[in-house]
Amino acid sequence: MSNKGIYTALSGAIAQTQRLDTIANNIANSNTTSFKKDNQTFREYLTAYEKQPDVIQVPKIPASIESFYDMQGGDRSYVDSAGTYTSFAQGPLKSTGNNFDVALEGQGFFEVLTPTGVRFTRSGSFRIDNQGRLVDQKGQLVLRQGQPGENPQDRAIQLQSTRLTVSYDGNVFDGTRPVAKLSIVDVENKDALQKVGDSHYQLKPNYNVAINPTAAKVHQGFLEGSNVNIIKEMTDMISASRTFESTQKAIKAFDELNARLVNDVPKLR
Repeated sequence: MSNKGIYTALSGAIAQTQRLDTIANNIANSNTTSFKKDNQTFREYLTAYEKQPDVIQVPKIPASIESFYDMQGGDRSYVDSAGTYTSFAQGPLKSTGNNFDVALEGQGFFEVLTPTGVRFTRSGSFRIDNQGRLVDQKGQLVLRQGQPGENPQDRAIQLQSTRLTVSYDGNVFDGTRPVAKLSIVDVENKDALQKVGDSHYQLKPNYNVAINPTAAKVHQGFLEGSNVNIIKEMTDMISASRTFESTQKAIKAFDELNARLVNDVPKLR
């Protein structure tokens, strides 16, 4: 039974390692524009699920040493990672004084065209490329609102000067001349989104969710900061580290118990 216990403790140690990795990534991106923190989630995995229902006969009595054998060890449980989920809570708005910086207040994402297709982002650090188009810092097109079925390549925002003005509702002006309206959309189910780097998101495979324009407020001359609370992340890191240390001690205790059992077997004979 001690062997089974050591695997349970080991699964706990692995879980805390994954949690520490997630927390460390949050801390590393605490100053990244528009970064959204991730949270690691876990679930209990019962080994009873590995056996067919007609094999395991679970007694309808309180668990005991005797009932363990009736259950064929089916009461073992491990910690299993259920993955991470992203918190899309609003980050603080930071003034930059740069007219090409825009931040969103409320739910929604800018649409940008990358080499792999249209992606969603909260990062509004823009500039003008050598063709006079509004692009992000990677040179990828920032898209205007379009019509259903319109080619994304045709949704570029073309400017003739650097006198950019963006209204609260996302309308873009070149000086006093209206040019376009930023494409700001929201995803019906945020669980359908996954991070793909460069503060971009895309839909997970096989997800079919509604993507609709949204009325997020646009602030020119601002950027949205990370929504990471550095104090909370440090507290969570300390907690995870202590839990990891506890599981290490449990693993060591089970290992020592096994060693004693092995060494004492010849004596018993």
